[in-house]
Amino acid sequence: MEYVLALGASLLWGSADFMGGNLSRRLHPVVVTFVSQAFALALVVVAAAVFAGYRAPGAYLWWGVAAGLVGAGSLAAFYRALATGTMGVVAPIAAAGVAVPVIVGLVSGERPGPLRLAGIVGVVVGIILASGPELREAMQRRRAVLLAMIAAVGFGTVYVCIAKGAETSVAMTLIAQRSSGVALMGLALLISRRLPVAGRRDLPVLAAVGAMDVGANGAFGLASTMGALAITATLSSLYPIVTAVLARIVLEQRMRRIQLIGVVCVMAGVVLLTI
Repeated sequence: MEYVLALGASLLWGSADFMGGNLSRRLHPVVVTFVSQAFALALVVVAAAVFAGYRAPGAYLWWGVAAGLVGAGSLAAFYRALATGTMGVVAPIAAAGVAVPVIVGLVSGERPGPLRLAGIVGVVVGIILASGPELREAMQRRRAVLLAMIAAVGFGTVYVCIAKGAETSVAMTLIAQRSSGVALMGLALLISRRLPVAGRRDLPVLAAVGAMDVGANGAFGLASTMGALAITATLSSLYPIVTAVLARIVLEQRMRRIQLIGVVCVMAGVVLLTI
């Protein structure tokens, strides 16, 4: 059952990324991030009330706020990258953010085994191979790769913040994260008054993006309590494949052979980093 849940998390995350990135072709990524995460916040608040209950502010608060601020900005950058670049290249690069917690562990004195070291090498080599042709293309594609790299660092930082906050309370960390992220994107919307407003027909898609994001978090969290974390994390980290496949089927996006090799290297590196 845990493996089904972990694969379900990959399916939900990959689908949400594709839908959010595709919608960002028409709407500004800040708008997409704000509305989808507002829906996600509402779901998290309800879930916490039903299953976990609320706790007074504690050590989780600042970690959650930091995760929300960094995560919201990273998600907006990621959506812009997906909207302007090749999704099959952008998604694996952003997934490479899993290397950040590994690096933090190294600085903290942890000594990863040879598999994780090989994973770091695989991620670096894969990013170079996958992004090389994009960096030689038009400015728009180069910007997409750079935004994906920024998103990767941001996502990796969020992993660390959530892990720290979860030591006190998982539910309250997620609420603090979503709340601060929505507040940041709301402030950005107020400052940038010229950004287009989401239409009524966009709301169901945005709600689906937020619901999938929350569902993926819940599925992964439940899977990690039922089985080995290394296996569930590995299966859950395959979501860029879903994004790439949807982009190929729906948008008919193609990648060069060297980019395919690079994507495989990145995904193999991500898998090794989670073992």
